[in-house]
Amino acid sequence: MSTEILRTGSACVESVGHREVGFRGTVGRLRTADDVFLVAARGADVGRRRDGLRALARLARDVDLGSAARARAALGGPGGFAGVEVSASFLGRRNFNRFDVEDAVGRVLAERAGVPYHSRRDGTAPPDGYAGWRVTLDGTRASVLLRVGERPAHRRAYKVESVPGTLHPPVAAAMAQLAEVRPGHRVVDPCCGAGTLLIEAAGPGVSLEGFDLDTGALRAAARNAGGAPVRVRRGDAGALPVDDRSVDRVLCNPPWGVQVGARGRLAERPARLWREIARVLAEDGRAVVLVPDDGLVRAVESGLVPVFAQRLSLFGSRVTVAVLELRTPGARRRS
Repeated sequence: MSTEILRTGSACVESVGHREVGFRGTVGRLRTADDVFLVAARGADVGRRRDGLRALARLARDVDLGSAARARAALGGPGGFAGVEVSASFLGRRNFNRFDVEDAVGRVLAERAGVPYHSRRDGTAPPDGYAGWRVTLDGTRASVLLRVGERPAHRRAYKVESVPGTLHPPVAAAMAQLAEVRPGHRVVDPCCGAGTLLIEAAGPGVSLEGFDLDTGALRAAARNAGGAPVRVRRGDAGALPVDDRSVDRVLCNPPWGVQVGARGRLAERPARLWREIARVLAEDGRAVVLVPDDGLVRAVESGLVPVFAQRLSLFGSRVTVAVLELRTPGARRRS
């Protein structure tokens, strides 16, 4: 996300903390962010004792609701507050839980704004239009934050259908940005699922094609794509109906058996995927793929070279997002 912020040229990153990036400036919509918040109030972390909840309530009373509402509206968010809902997170063990934090802050904010408060204790979703607030305790400071958008940034309007193993849209957006898709590029996803990677890679003059053996996934991808120029059809990732050296970018979240089992030729021999990617990629092409621990070894054996790798935790497992390029002819002769 830091890279996306800096690429805007209109914002600077001020801090990188646990699962958050602090920045100053105007960035528009961040596709790699789970959510985007304004800082409404900050103070010292309240510690682990329950009396820290009173300190959080005092921090909520320090929020300038008028200024926060105006700042949110200036960034394209809703004006005013129809209601208040709060989500909280903290590091370390505490003598209170997240619901205690949410209620301590949310009730104060709602009372001051003269609107209803929705508690998350019973697990019900907040009503539409309620302002989303967040409270974080990172061991050093306590922060009260106001969501800029009407709903969390990771909720894409296009995502009307889902399938098992579908990617979280911000992860798909980060992979698409790593691919550096340009106008005129042909982009292929050999295991397209619900189409998230292709839709996040969409742009002017980009050709987008997805293949999958699951007809239900193809239907979901077609619905999610809507008016986007995404073509999906049935195809085996182990034997793609694509010509050699004809693809500029490959984006793929393969079925490695965590959420979804492999089918077709990949069920017989998973390494077929790497050979197919190496076959269809143009000489200056690039693939961005989620791989299990031994995946990079298999990719290299098939003639692909990792130029970037980052470990992630997805679906309760550790995986790597890898950027792969073809080994150059000179490198093949030397090997």
